[in-house]
Amino acid sequence: MKRILDLLCSLLALIVLALPILLVSIAVKLTSKGPVLYWSDRVGRHNKIFRMPKFRSMLVGTPAVATHLLTNPSAFLTPIGSFLRKTSLDELPQLWSILKGDMSLVGPRPALFNQYDLISLRTEKGIDVLAPGLTGWAQVNGRDEIPIEQKVVFDTQYLAKQSLFFDIRILWLTVLKVIHRDGVSH
Repeated sequence: MKRILDLLCSLLALIVLALPILLVSIAVKLTSKGPVLYWSDRVGRHNKIFRMPKFRSMLVGTPAVATHLLTNPSAFLTPIGSFLRKTSLDELPQLWSILKGDMSLVGPRPALFNQYDLISLRTEKGIDVLAPGLTGWAQVNGRDEIPIEQKVVFDTQYLAKQSLFFDIRILWLTVLKVIHRDGVSH
């Protein structure tokens, strides 16, 4: 049931958001050098690496580390990068990863390939059996502002409580978070 919901919702979202996706693509191309999409190596189900697309919000050549590990993250943002991140528009290409089956609408956010501490803790707690999500329980409870250990606690809670209704609740809370721009790192 979850996979069917993922397919239907991501197809519908791609149709409804086709114009904004096109406009963001043009804006990224016009405001900075480099490709429109940034393909990031991420950890998926069973710790398998997959390539996840995002609209490029950082300059070409930015180190492939979590944003909070950069000394001065704002120095690496493109002219529209901060806007893309605050509005979560940079995440829209991940609908492709959902269609492919690499991701789900709801699940733990996919770790970067080099976030060994997060990957290890998730594996220890059995969270690696879940498909990573566009959004998740940790995102609606703090997003980028919470430490890794707390993210894993929320991911463990999601693993234990996952259901269609819980996913719908998380999706609704995500919409509210995005509208209010809560917990977004710049």
